[in-house]
Amino acid sequence: MPPHYGETWVYESLVGAVPGLDLSDRTALVIQLVVFEALVLAVAAVYDLWNAVPAATVAVVVAVAGSWLMLTFSRTVRSLAPPEPYRQLLFGSSIELALSVLAFVLFVTYLFVVDPRGAGSTLLTELLGTNPPVVAVVLLLLICWDVIYRIGACWWATVAGFWRALNYPFDAETTRRLTRLDALNVAFAGVQVTLVPFVFDHPILVIAVVGHLVAVVVVSLGSVLLQRGKVVG
Repeated sequence: MPPHYGETWVYESLVGAVPGLDLSDRTALVIQLVVFEALVLAVAAVYDLWNAVPAATVAVVVAVAGSWLMLTFSRTVRSLAPPEPYRQLLFGSSIELALSVLAFVLFVTYLFVVDPRGAGSTLLTELLGTNPPVVAVVLLLLICWDVIYRIGACWWATVAGFWRALNYPFDAETTRRLTRLDALNVAFAGVQVTLVPFVFDHPILVIAVVGHLVAVVVVSLGSVLLQRGKVVG
């Protein structure tokens, strides 16, 4: 039986709402990777923007990794049937979407307002040249949104996991599987660091990516220790 809306990420709800679309997780991930990479290569070929391809490709891979994390996380949580308040907090609140929108607005503000005021070249001109094609900018923002949304989901899953560990004990097997999910959040945050070489000359973005990794590691470690300390049965 498919999950009820309110027990899914916004990402899952949107895909599930498309009539007649019933894709396996693997197929959906492959389609996401192939379509976005094809768009990247097509835009690079049309506008001679091959220097932007490595950064764009890494960003697409990070987004696909985030999609895999979200699908794995949600399937596992629903299969374990944890307490309803935790499921509602994780999926039903849509806070991951709110966090992502805020982060995306801040990123766009940096890209178009803060960065151009600094000395030297901007991230936009480094990737797309001094006269960026409109289509390339649209694709850049779309890929960045894809990445930022998944980062927001990762952070919210981490925070919700800490709240779960504070409030609910589980048996040994459930605890093992839940703490493995906490570790997956850390792994995905680590994958995001592959973006750092492409923004190395932009300290604000480096701090944001690395700071997110540190925060996820600290909170997830706290969740694991708390959850393991409450094993019952």
